[in-house]
Amino acid sequence: MESTNFITDGPSWVNGLSWADIIIIIFYFLFIVYLGVKYSKSKDENSYFLAGRGMGWGVIGFSLFAASISSSTLIGQAGDAYSTGIAVFNYNLISVIVMIFFAWFILPFYIKSKIFTIPEFLEKRFNVASRYYFSAITIVVNIFLDAAGSLYAAAMVMKLVFPEASILTLSIVFAIVVAAYTIPGGLSAAIRVDLMQGIFLLVGSMVLTVYATYNGGAEYVRELLADGDVLMKLVRPNDDTSVPWLGMIVGIPIIGLFFWGNNQQLVQRVLTAKSIDEGRKGVLLVGFLTMLTLFLIIIPGVMAIKLFPGLPKPDMVYPNLIMELLPNVLIGFMIAAMVAALTSSLSGLLNSVATLFTMDFYDKIAPNSTSKKKVRVGKMASLTVLIIAVMWAPQIGKQFGTLLKYYQEMLSMMAPPIVAAFILGIFWKRTNATGAFTGLIAGILLGIANIFSTINYGHSIFGDMHFLLTIPFYFVWSMLVMIIVSLLTAKPPLEKTENLTFSMAEFKSETLSLKGQPYYKSYRFWSYLLLAFSVLILILFW
Repeated sequence: MESTNFITDGPSWVNGLSWADIIIIIFYFLFIVYLGVKYSKSKDENSYFLAGRGMGWGVIGFSLFAASISSSTLIGQAGDAYSTGIAVFNYNLISVIVMIFFAWFILPFYIKSKIFTIPEFLEKRFNVASRYYFSAITIVVNIFLDAAGSLYAAAMVMKLVFPEASILTLSIVFAIVVAAYTIPGGLSAAIRVDLMQGIFLLVGSMVLTVYATYNGGAEYVRELLADGDVLMKLVRPNDDTSVPWLGMIVGIPIIGLFFWGNNQQLVQRVLTAKSIDEGRKGVLLVGFLTMLTLFLIIIPGVMAIKLFPGLPKPDMVYPNLIMELLPNVLIGFMIAAMVAALTSSLSGLLNSVATLFTMDFYDKIAPNSTSKKKVRVGKMASLTVLIIAVMWAPQIGKQFGTLLKYYQEMLSMMAPPIVAAFILGIFWKRTNATGAFTGLIAGILLGIANIFSTINYGHSIFGDMHFLLTIPFYFVWSMLVMIIVSLLTAKPPLEKTENLTFSMAEFKSETLSLKGQPYYKSYRFWSYLLLAFSVLILILFW
């Protein structure tokens, strides 16, 4: 399809953008920096790292959505849909079910325990060694997977506009923009900006979907559905290279629970809730918003197969939809919307790493530090993370091909042992500190062995098995070690299980209390509705 937008001669155009587009993008950058500064709070660690713990469900939901639409979602999933069809939506579909589980059973323990970081919960339930391990792993994941990935994706988008600029140069520009409001303002600034960007992204994605639909995309999707083409099917054979059905059942739930239940960047936003009920409803709101990604990100990626056949790099599908289909002015709007998604993810990452480093490490080294000192250390940590991420971002495209592949392969090894520790810790009182820490180490050693085998022998220790099918091996191995070591060592003391483990009596008591309120105010009603919506989508695209 020939573009009418790439007009490069004449004074009013720069690589397909009119000056109006450029003004919109610049205005957007200035606006988010202004908004971030306006809502900044940094007087103490509670306000800087957790926005004063006073947020409502609407702010939490949109902030979570904007933060979760990271580089791997917006760029990676559209690209994967272009390559393999809508099966990539299974990650979101199963994650919605995971969100319901998280809201019902895990989130209350986080909010009641008044933690700053998710690793802090492991210290309360087990010991400080487990906290240090998880915090260190999370910081590494945040820097090399999420922060660097967000910078790389944002740079790839802007490379369409400024093709002569390097990934490193563009990464530096985005780092400066995000740092301008996140580092001074903390989570309060980030979460308020995310609220606006979540709305901005939804509107922009809807506009782009409409243009893709009316430019031949709808006709192509109808043809695929009429022919029963595999591109429009969620449930795939077990030898499918994208999402085999068994991997959908045994692999995605574990990754989903790590992403939504153990990921500091996202859960930190839930910890800002003024009550457990507000936190739960915020998580369910982002569940409904996540379902929309099928129609706003993934199906447009499938439409691009017809609209732009033979694209050399799948990661460029979504940016190409913008530059090739939209008229000028709307191009500027949509590039700003994409940047909204990518910078939201990065702003949350900076604050989460700052929180982890300050509260999990620095606070242990200098427990008598003032709030002002802790905030200053957090800002320095954010700056350090940005510098490392900027340096690593250019390596992603060189070493891993596509962004989604890079993210998935790394997460499949790191997530399962941590999820195993949380599941056993909350639902089995007999799990003790020795068992949990031994299992965590055993899990990561298996991952290291797999990396060693891949590098030195050219193949995984699991052979040619799809990475989703390898996840249960890491999970079950780690869980077995935790169970066996816990049974061979002493029972955990009462203070390590009281109010930190699931109680059926408390669950039944809560069920009775919910009967006295209108159904539409109950988080369980909205959970059932979200679950029904998920099942309907699965049936329609089976």
